[in-house]
Amino acid sequence: MDEYDYVIVGAGAAGCVLANRLTADPGTRVLLIEAGGWDRSPFVRIPKAFSRLMDGRRTAWHYPATIGPGQRETWQRGRLIGGSTSINGMIWNRGGGPDYDALERLGNPGWGWSTMRPIFRRLEDHPLGAAPHRGAGGPLRLSIATGTDELCEEMIESGVELGWRRVDDLDADDGERIGYATATIRDGRRVSAADAFLHPVRSRPNLTVAVDTVALRVLFRDGRAVGVRAAHRGREVDHLAAAEVILAAGALATPQLLQVSGIGPADVLRSAGVPVLLDRPRVGAGLREHRSIPVQYRLVEPGGYNGQLGNPLGQARAALRYLLTRGGPLALPVLDVAAQLKSRADLDRPDAHLLMAPFSAAPPRPGRALELEREPGLMCLGTVTRPDSEGSLAITGPDPRTPPAIVANYFATPHDRRVAVDAFRRMRELFATGPIAKRITVETLPGPAIRTDEEIVEAARVHGYCGYHAIATCAMGPDEEHVVDPRLRVRGVTGLRVVDASVLPAMVSGWTSAPVTALAWRAADLILGTAA
Repeated sequence: MDEYDYVIVGAGAAGCVLANRLTADPGTRVLLIEAGGWDRSPFVRIPKAFSRLMDGRRTAWHYPATIGPGQRETWQRGRLIGGSTSINGMIWNRGGGPDYDALERLGNPGWGWSTMRPIFRRLEDHPLGAAPHRGAGGPLRLSIATGTDELCEEMIESGVELGWRRVDDLDADDGERIGYATATIRDGRRVSAADAFLHPVRSRPNLTVAVDTVALRVLFRDGRAVGVRAAHRGREVDHLAAAEVILAAGALATPQLLQVSGIGPADVLRSAGVPVLLDRPRVGAGLREHRSIPVQYRLVEPGGYNGQLGNPLGQARAALRYLLTRGGPLALPVLDVAAQLKSRADLDRPDAHLLMAPFSAAPPRPGRALELEREPGLMCLGTVTRPDSEGSLAITGPDPRTPPAIVANYFATPHDRRVAVDAFRRMRELFATGPIAKRITVETLPGPAIRTDEEIVEAARVHGYCGYHAIATCAMGPDEEHVVDPRLRVRGVTGLRVVDASVLPAMVSGWTSAPVTALAWRAADLILGTAA
């Protein structure tokens, strides 16, 4: 048994930021617990090697999720230092100011854009330099890889013909826009949260990092969280926290850990054999997740990345090029081009986003995140930016190493179905426009026979992808029904805080790595008493 001031569970985006900020005071003792190992694999550094990491059981959790009657898929999450920032697609997108102002309107003071914008500016080292909405010189190094392939240029030009504004920085405004994606990559290498925030402070004597250590449950005494019981190489150890226990394990593992610790829906806990400490129905409820809707095309002639990455010889050549130059397709994020668009012309801001690349995915195989076709193709993924369909997560037993029951519940609301259908039709419009249309012979997925609203939604369920952006399973809010308060403290107990994507009550307009990083910085201000 050992004691620290703060015990942090999870070394992902939030955990790395918290470890950095809380140990800046040499008198504060911090323990950071990570279920996985160190991020030493060379594949962590190579951006396009993300799918190998997502496939690996040592580097990723594989959560089974139900997406419809008889339909299941796997949701991967990082299982190593850096968490999902060590295995993700590396797209950095902050979301728009109205998204953060919406959090504040939901009853969460201190989370509006006036508060969050300065935090992003402090975090970022943006290749375009400082501006009112972005930062330069911060710990998180970013890049924008332009001119990666002539097909990318033609996709952007086609978007411009539809009236979308071409931009260098996709976060610069909130209109319809298209351009190259900003990524957590610098000099051809992934920049994870561990690279930016944890490794630079590893030598601090007041920071202890425990890897290969699974948090089993939070320990309570007289209504206060006093520590965490964890398992390391078959041995259970109690780690005590004099100040706070902070759960930063993500929108799947954090509600699971709360539930196995006795905080959650009473009926779920009892059926799993867990004594009820607090009956909190919203722990694990309200889950929201992006569903990426794919469209793929066959090219008229060879081109793009399939020939380079879709076979062993091409992969070997790409690997050699990367080793010699830190360039080529292996140095790029998951997809090259991004766009924010309105599903209908009368909207005041975009409600869908696209990711595009000059490659096409092969039919999925169990346990494989992404493989490419050998024939030349293009891919576009369209997503309802701010979905309001709610799923759920519930434990199935008292051990957090047992996968929980996850129900995605994609497209459960009229809003999500309408936006998905309209956005999909705009995707087809894009690839029937301008220079990119001349490159295409046929739509290969889902195929031209898919026309009606119902067929499009069903195709999205069957052929689509999890966005890996789950939120809201421990949502913050002003009322007792919300799991955490606006200072991220778990209601009903003291000494326990949640700092990860699970506290977001609504999706921001993009991806989750950036908002969670800023959220953790803001949480550190709240914990340290330095918040404005």
